[in-house]
Amino acid sequence: MALNGWRVGLLAAAAVVAFSPDISRADESGISFWLPGLYGSLAATPATPGWSVAAIYYHTSVSASGAAAASREFQVGRFSPTVNIDLNLALRGQADLMFIAPTYTFATPVLGGQLSATLASVYGRNSASLAGTLTVAAGPIVTTRNGFLEDALTSYGDLYPTLRLKWNDGVHNYMVYGAGDIPVGDYNPNRLANIGIGHGAIDFGGGYTYLNPATGTEFSAVGGFTYNFKNPDTQYQSGIDFHLDWGASKFLSKQVFVGLVGYAYQQITDDFGQPAVLGGFRSRVLGVGPQIGYIFPIGSNQAFLGLKGYGEFDAANRPSGWNTWLTFSISEAAPVSTVMPTKHIVRK
Repeated sequence: MALNGWRVGLLAAAAVVAFSPDISRADESGISFWLPGLYGSLAATPATPGWSVAAIYYHTSVSASGAAAASREFQVGRFSPTVNIDLNLALRGQADLMFIAPTYTFATPVLGGQLSATLASVYGRNSASLAGTLTVAAGPIVTTRNGFLEDALTSYGDLYPTLRLKWNDGVHNYMVYGAGDIPVGDYNPNRLANIGIGHGAIDFGGGYTYLNPATGTEFSAVGGFTYNFKNPDTQYQSGIDFHLDWGASKFLSKQVFVGLVGYAYQQITDDFGQPAVLGGFRSRVLGVGPQIGYIFPIGSNQAFLGLKGYGEFDAANRPSGWNTWLTFSISEAAPVSTVMPTKHIVRK
């Protein structure tokens, strides 16, 4: 007895809901508030009071694939055929984003440290595609369906306020920070590609930088936790995330340093809002790569041009691939004791 088209459709829907494969998206839509790699070398070193601005070009290319298979017995009239369901999905995504981050650093100490405030925004292009094959076999009847979805968006994203408080003690530098997501970016739950993430978030953490003026060596690490609020459009709430960014560098001259960067990202509590059978979708990804930085004067100010890249691995419930960061910033001339070794100072 042949299965009618609507029965096949019901089985396909059941397969998608009940047997979602490993590309299921932790951190709703596979996108987290925290962008791994945001911090790096010299993260906790104090700056000169006043205004500064950074422009960051970020490119990422990621992919994920997964498969699921299940066997179920369905009652169809007087017959009870065993229905085998196979689902294969492949996801690809690419983003080119420009972040603009003006910062004001206060001259008056707060709790013995240096307070700064940043409000960052983002504009750019995000594209995504999803290809899938669904095969349903009921006895001798085999039905295969292929599908392909593609979407692209060039628009603006959310706003990201951040407060930082830094302390310096010789070669040791310390930082605490609080950041958030104001969800005003271009977001539509029915799109495959978005710039905004559709929900608010708060993030708290701290960092440390070791900077030795005598040897020109530096190491920085910044860790934190993200709490995600519920998405009002989807009623989905991503779990709490832990992230650690690090960078190590060596100054080769008074203007140039090279080194390595890396990050670890791990979701530590379950998502909420999806059917319970799908599980908690805790995501994970690691990344590591090279970096190079160039510090130079512009008039009475100081400029920085840096390039770093990450190759991702050991990902779970999250697309992975590679990404690059190109940063250009202008600020007041940095303090002599916090930029590089004394013999390598960039002076006004």
